[in-house]
Parts: sequence; C-alpha cells; structure tokens
Amino acid sequence: MSKYIDKEQSVATHLIELRQRLLRCFMAVLIIFLCLFYFANELYTWLSAPLSTLLPEGTSMIATDVTSPFFAPFKLTLVLSAFLAMPFLLHQAWSFIAPGLYLHEKRLAIPLLLSSIFLFYLGISFAYFVVFPLIFDFFTSVGPENIAVMTDISSYLNFVIKLFFAFGIVFEIPVATLLLLWSRVVSVEELTSKRAYVIVGCFVLGMLMTPPDIISQSLLAVPMWMLFELGILLGGLIVKHTTRD
Repeated sequence: MSKYIDKEQSVATHLIELRQRLLRCFMAVLIIFLCLFYFANELYTWLSAPLSTLLPEGTSMIATDVTSPFFAPFKLTLVLSAFLAMPFLLHQAWSFIAPGLYLHEKRLAIPLLLSSIFLFYLGISFAYFVVFPLIFDFFTSVGPENIAVMTDISSYLNFVIKLFFAFGIVFEIPVATLLLLWSRVVSVEELTSKRAYVIVGCFVLGMLMTPPDIISQSLLAVPMWMLFELGILLGGLIVKHTTRD
C-alpha cells in the first residue's frame, strides 16, 4: 500500500514540476513578446526586405484583409519570440528529463542540446540570407511583363515562416543521425549503404516542403544531404570512442 502511495506521489510531483516548467516557458515567450511588440512593424519591414527590395519600382506589398496590417506583424512578433526563447525552452525540457538520465547519457545530451540550438538558428539564417534572395529573385523575374508583383503581407509571412521551420528542422539532421547511431538503431555501414535512397528522399522532401520550383527544392535538398553526411561522420567518431571506453 505504501509503495502505491509513493508511486502516486512521485507521479503527482512530476506533473507539478511539468506544469511549473510549462508556465516558465509561457512566461519567457510572453516577456520577449512584450519587449518586441513595440517594434513589430520594424521587424516586419526587416523580414520583408528580401522581397521588397526586388519589387518593381512603384509597387509594394499589399494587405488584402482589413486586419492584416495589425495581425501580420503581431503574428511575426509572436513567432519570433518563440524562436528567441528556444534556448530557454530546451533548457527547461532538459532540466525535466535530466534526473532520469545516466551520467554517460548526460555527457552526450548537453553537447547535443547546444548543437540543436545552434543548428536551428543556422537553418533559419541560411533561409533568410541565402535562400530568400535567390527564390524571390526567381519568382519576381519569371512573371509576365504586364503583371505587377504586389504580394499580400499575410501570405508572405506564412510563406517565410513555413520555410523558417523547414530549414530549422532540416538542419537538425546531424543530431538525429548521431542519435540513431549512438543508440545502435542503425550502424554507419547501414546508413552508408542507403545513401542513394537518402539522396532521393532529400529531393522528395525538398519538393514537398518548398515552393514548386527546382531552385528552392535544391537549396533545401542539397544541405539535407550534406548534413546527413556530417551526421554519419560525427556519429561514426562518437560510436568508435564510446566503444573503446
């Protein structure tokens, strides 16, 4: 009977801790949002720069909905707040699961946590500074001459957020590959033998996750492949090191 009560108390304790950490995550995003909301319009101007600088002279982005001039910057600020709070959010997740990990698992988990944060931000930066200028230049130059390019601000925001998430997640491939190798789910030899299928899969995912043009598809697929190769390289080194230990 006492064991059953102790088990119930343990579950209740974990649930209380989980609620507290979720509240901390919510408050972190809220605080960042309140700090950034005053600059919401400036943030949207910065986000739209890769497209607005390529628009023909005399044209601009438009709002087809009455509420778009308010809700588009509002949504951007909220998403940006979540992005900026990501290190704190992942730290809260780590603090919750860390007590249940062994020492050797903690030694690997901390570098993986830091790498995940870095790679997520790297993926977003790659999308903004490399991918956006190329695909927007392509889209604004292929249309008929008698068509004025005037993109809706809400449509543009949804488009770039989708690509931000796509590239942020895709850049986590080395971490995912390393975890698969470290947990012995697959071996380096098995992944290497399936390289051709992985390359095809990268281009299929690139086609599904990006606009329907070969440029943006390749800009996502090629980094996915390179990151997969990096994950195999790092995973092989770590597996050899842990095997020797």
